[in-house]
Amino acid sequence: MISLKSRIYVAGHKGLVGSAIVRKLNSEGYKHLVTSTRKELDLTNQSKVYKFLKKVKPDFIFIAAAK
Repeated sequence: MISLKSRIYVAGHKGLVGSAIVRKLNSEGYKHLVTSTRKELDLTNQSKVYKFLKKVKPDFIFIAAAK
């Protein structure tokens, strides 16, 4: 179960589904949300994603990114 203290990464937070996930998590009281724009993190670059996840260390990941 996801606790309110969990660090949650939402990929695609600016899209329709991702923004709905972020709104719902915020309304439920989750405060440790991590997001990144396409300019900040290219999800098609495996090594950059690995480095990002190693640095951020999220407990849970929601993937709502699409192209």
